[in-house]
Amino acid sequence: MECIEAVRKVHCCGWYVVLCVLLFSTCSLASPPSRPDTISTEQFASETGSFLDQEITAHLAAVQSIDPPQPVVLGVPTTGDFTWGSFMRAIAEYTALSNRRNIAGHDVPPFLGKMGLIEARRGGKTFAQLGAALTLREFGTRLETNPLWQSLSPAEQAQWRSLLDPGRFYDRKAHHVINLPENYFGVAARIATMDYQMGIVTDRASVDDMVTRAADQFLHGALYTDDHLPTGRYDRYSQEYARFVYESAQNIGRKDIETAVAPALKAEMQTWWSLAGPDGYSYPWGRTIGLVSYIDTLDIVGFLAQHPEFRPAPLPELASVYYAAWRRLRFDYLSDRHLLNMFAFGHGNYGYMGPERQWQQTTSYLAKAAESLRLLTAALKAENVTAFPASPALPEEARFEWFRHGDRPAGVWLVRKGQLRFALPFTTGTLPGIADYLPAPHGLPGFAAPVEQMVPALVPYLELADGRTIVAGDCADEIDPGTDGQSLRTVWKRWVSVDTSSRETEAEKLVGEAAKPFDPNLTTEVDWKLEGNALVRRETITASRPVMIHHFSVMFPSTGTDIITRFENESRVDRFDSPDGSVEVAVSGASFPLTESLQATGNSSAGKGAREPIPLILKLESADLALKQGDSLRWIITLRELSNASQRGEP
Repeated sequence: MECIEAVRKVHCCGWYVVLCVLLFSTCSLASPPSRPDTISTEQFASETGSFLDQEITAHLAAVQSIDPPQPVVLGVPTTGDFTWGSFMRAIAEYTALSNRRNIAGHDVPPFLGKMGLIEARRGGKTFAQLGAALTLREFGTRLETNPLWQSLSPAEQAQWRSLLDPGRFYDRKAHHVINLPENYFGVAARIATMDYQMGIVTDRASVDDMVTRAADQFLHGALYTDDHLPTGRYDRYSQEYARFVYESAQNIGRKDIETAVAPALKAEMQTWWSLAGPDGYSYPWGRTIGLVSYIDTLDIVGFLAQHPEFRPAPLPELASVYYAAWRRLRFDYLSDRHLLNMFAFGHGNYGYMGPERQWQQTTSYLAKAAESLRLLTAALKAENVTAFPASPALPEEARFEWFRHGDRPAGVWLVRKGQLRFALPFTTGTLPGIADYLPAPHGLPGFAAPVEQMVPALVPYLELADGRTIVAGDCADEIDPGTDGQSLRTVWKRWVSVDTSSRETEAEKLVGEAAKPFDPNLTTEVDWKLEGNALVRRETITASRPVMIHHFSVMFPSTGTDIITRFENESRVDRFDSPDGSVEVAVSGASFPLTESLQATGNSSAGKGAREPIPLILKLESADLALKQGDSLRWIITLRELSNASQRGEP
């Protein structure tokens, strides 16, 4: 049947939608400028080095007082976690990169020595301590000749020893980190092993014990680490944890630990390479903000430059992805304010990443950039790489990567094929059913889950008659990947309850009680399939006993700034045109009534994505569905990519 065209700009919700769409459109960039095919290593080193020189100098010039510590720097607070530890590390890493010991009128070693006292006196923990340990070691492991250490009085050295004690967050009797996720084991181990290298501690047995405890999952054969044992939380921290434990083992010559972690690093790095986007973005799901995932790329490539045995691709290709992430970060950097643009319109952040962390995140970026650049440029020079591709040429992927088998298996479907690219994870989130961890195609052009929101982003929420809202998520009961990587079948017999009013976002809540999956007398089978340039999701929900579903809701949150709607064979098709690509969304085969509506988000929490704003949400809802034993609900949603993604965010 010939299509009945009903093309229109959004007007069903009135002037508010039009205004929001126009606002998002004005925030979008025009087509990026043309770029050369290759970037010379010399040009790359010059460009990046000049930026870091300018910014480190500007940040140092903005700090007029460290005793007492300046409460505001560059117009933002300095009271957030890890603030001064991150700044210390940024200066130390830049010093190592540039071989400069005097910057903006500061003699760097004694200046950093005084800065460390801020974190020592404030009770700084974890990454503040790691920044301090890395900073001190940068000036030598022999404290008797270390200029930073020698600039301190005996009383100040005692305060630094306290700062470098991982006992601030590691319980030596319980052999575990205190109220923190598992990845902090890696932080504790790195600090402890550097303490041993520098003679801050001399008890080798206690350091060995900490490293062994940190490596426990790897010693038991894990390739990916569960950050909330035994619930199955797998995200970006898995690769960071592996790197940290490996580096800790290297620090004290624990070859047995290096051998145990090496297979995990090979798997983790290959998975990261399968995830990497053409703009240098790393992990598209989990605890992160977009900028963190770009910074991850810098960090990872720096590690791989130093450790070629774990490289998933040749060095020039890694450098190309690094450069893409570097350019995006430069675009998201407010040069006039010398800060990362974390809180731009429509940019989402996890709750712990408030305004008091903006300077900390900026200096952490500068630190990781300086360290990774030093490692990458050294490797490029040593391997005679004089140029690398200006834009990544990433290989096609279509495979499933297992995080674990057994009860409640976990893993991720990785697809990068033609116009389709996404990661569809099966893992546990920080809260049951939270959008960032739902089994949805994160990274798919045109789609984005609102950051840290309890919303049904492409995975239905079902409100039952007893008031509970449930979701098929938090790992799965069965995962059956197609052998060719083109399809995926999943089953949930046990669901989790969703608290849609929950807003617990503090770091300590990340280790709270996880939801226990339970049987609500409903089984859902979800089949995903690649069909040309389309991703098709088919779901069948079957009742094992009579069940009343008071409310069925699911949504497609889109980065689209414009929408065109048409009807084919009496079915509605919505086309969303966005800076990262165009996608058509069509719902079909529903065995129950579904109401479709469009919502403009404005600058609400629902409109904040990890990388791009989410201007529009297509909502699908149904109510009062009474299922008898054996009854089923069926529906299909097809997501069709229409164009290659343009790269928003190019400077």
